[in-house]
This record gives sequence, C-alpha cells and structure tokens, in this order.
Amino acid sequence: MSNNRAIKHCLTVCLAQSFQFANLREKLLDSARTQVFRNALIVDYKTGCSAVFSYGVVVHWNVNLDDRQSLREILLDYANNPYADPQEDNFSYEVGCEQDRFQHDHIELQSDDVKVLLALSHAMAQSIKLAAFEGHAIDTIRATSYLPRALAREGIIKLNRKAMAKIRGQLFLTKSDIILNYDLLDTPEFFWEHPEYQNMYSMAANYLEISQRTEVLSKKLETIHELLEMLADEQKHQHSSALEWIIIWLIAVEIVMSLLDKLV
Repeated sequence: MSNNRAIKHCLTVCLAQSFQFANLREKLLDSARTQVFRNALIVDYKTGCSAVFSYGVVVHWNVNLDDRQSLREILLDYANNPYADPQEDNFSYEVGCEQDRFQHDHIELQSDDVKVLLALSHAMAQSIKLAAFEGHAIDTIRATSYLPRALAREGIIKLNRKAMAKIRGQLFLTKSDIILNYDLLDTPEFFWEHPEYQNMYSMAANYLEISQRTEVLSKKLETIHELLEMLADEQKHQHSSALEWIIIWLIAVEIVMSLLDKLV
C-alpha cells in the first residue's frame, strides 16, 4: 500500500425495506447535485458521492459525517418500513493504484470515476441487503425452533388453531418478503446499458460472496417452507382429530338415547 495515496472511507447502510423512489428522486434533484441511473441515484459532494438504491440502501464514498446525516434525514422521510437498527458495512479504499482489487476489506482502484463507484456500489448494496434477508430468515427460524422440538418430544404441538395460524402467517410473510425481493440479488440492469463496468461489479460480488450466500439463503427459505408445511399438517391433524371426537360423541349420545328409549 503506497504511503502517498490518501486512504478514504466507504460506508454502506441498509436503512429501510425500500424507498418511495419516484418521490425521493424528485426531492434529491431539487435539493442536491444528483445524477439519475437505472434504479439508483448518485448524490455528489465536494469530497465524494453517495449511491442511493430503491431497495433502501445507500453507499457513501468518502462523504463526511454532516453530509451523510443530512442525506439520511431526507432518505428516512421517503422510507418504507425503516429499520430501527440499520446494518452497516465499512471499507477503506484508495485511488490511483496499478490495478483494481479487493483485499482484506480494502479496495484499490485505478480510477474513482462515478460509474466505477456505482458498479462497486451495486455489489455492496446487494451484499448488505442480503445480510438483512439472512438476519430476517435466521430470526424467524430461531423464533419457531421450539415447534419441531416439541413435535419430536411430545408428538404434538400444544397450540390452539388461532396461535398456529398466526405463526404460519409470520413464516409466510418472511418467506414472501424475501422471495418477492429475490431479484435484487441478480445482476443489476445498470450493466445492460454499461456492460464495460460489469467486471468491477463481478470483482466486488465475488469478494462479498453474493452467489454463495444467496444459495445459503435459499436453504434457509427451504427450512421456513418445511416449517410451514409441518404446521399445516399439524393443523389438519388437529382438525381431523376434533372431527373424530365429535363423531365419537355423537355416536355415544345416539347409543345413550337408544338405551333410554328401550328402558322407557
């Protein structure tokens, strides 16, 4: 690492589930030096720039604290389901290097052209959004892990139909939320128009292991799907068991009535 190149800071933040992007775009175009790209906005500052993505993520490249805070306040005004505890990723980077590469959370760049930074930002934004999906899936699996244990231990899940229906609803919401946004993890449409920058994106995506982590997330979704099926089967079992007892009691009542008729 050369001593005569300034080390700069890159910060990625997942602020919300998504932004009201059309309204946010108009606000930033009116209030800041903003460039519009497909599904992304670049806000320019004296020291660097911020890349804002429609799915609730912002990537700051050498942006000072005051500018980051000002932008954050605007973004939260247009946020859908803002996160109480936003996730963050930190990298250092330097410009004017002999080659482009990632190494130990440090990025070496030949150029800090805005499209180079945007190409890298796409991968960084996907990575932190993937981390949010992973956390959501893990939290859901942990919160319901007692259910298969109870079934294995006692052969029954001691929950009424309403409580079980609520759990199934939560599992379904988690699964559907992730699946509906799964295309965020595909190669961004930006590279349809700018294929010359896809190598930069691929370099960052490989370093951040987006493909491998997406496969792991798929396994977690399979686990959630299996939990849903298990609860559905248990509800069917409880319902059929209740019907069986109703039939038994009806038969018993009919027998009693028949005996009473004979005695009378």
